[in-house]
Amino acid sequence: MNLEIYNQLRDRILFLEYQSGQILNEKVLADEFGVSRTPLREVLYRLEWEQLVRILPRSGTMVTEIEFHKMMNVFQVRLEIEALAGRLAAETMTPSHLEKLEQLERNCEALIDQRNQKALAMIDFSLRNILYDAGSNPVLQDISNQLYNLTFRIWFVIMGRGDWTEEVLAVANEIRAIRSVMARRNPNEAGEARKTLLLRHVERIKRKFLEVPS
Repeated sequence: MNLEIYNQLRDRILFLEYQSGQILNEKVLADEFGVSRTPLREVLYRLEWEQLVRILPRSGTMVTEIEFHKMMNVFQVRLEIEALAGRLAAETMTPSHLEKLEQLERNCEALIDQRNQKALAMIDFSLRNILYDAGSNPVLQDISNQLYNLTFRIWFVIMGRGDWTEEVLAVANEIRAIRSVMARRNPNEAGEARKTLLLRHVERIKRKFLEVPS
């Protein structure tokens, strides 16, 4: 599979450059990337397996819609996956990882005065990568990333709603909490912390997506 094409198409979907329900034209994409349809289809099949697109016979490839109830089901599974990732990371967390988390927190707080949704998302990506690096389990990383990608778009949608400072501080506070618990290197505590923080994230998404007053 052509990873460069895959990464570009996946990111366009995640960052809503392709809207949910949008039809992607194979020929147009093949021409854009300068490849035949065969390597492009390999990428599209992978994205379909990840449930980011749906291939429609004789119609093209459609970006999957953001379905609130389905996302809530995915979050249920993510709670256990992220708890495991937290436990594994705590077992082998190094001073270098903790320093990276501290720097990441500062980088996040710097976004309070600049409304940049993609930059905030990249902060969250970096947080996850630090934990994956500490946990050293590529199978768990792949599963976690696939589930994360399924729920990412609903977060990206609600980022633009309401108070930007609230959204930035939510991520900064999560990084701070993770750094604190990882410094104690207690796997069970770290796992519960990851689960608790994700639950708060889900509640914020529910409130903003459904426009329920806080």
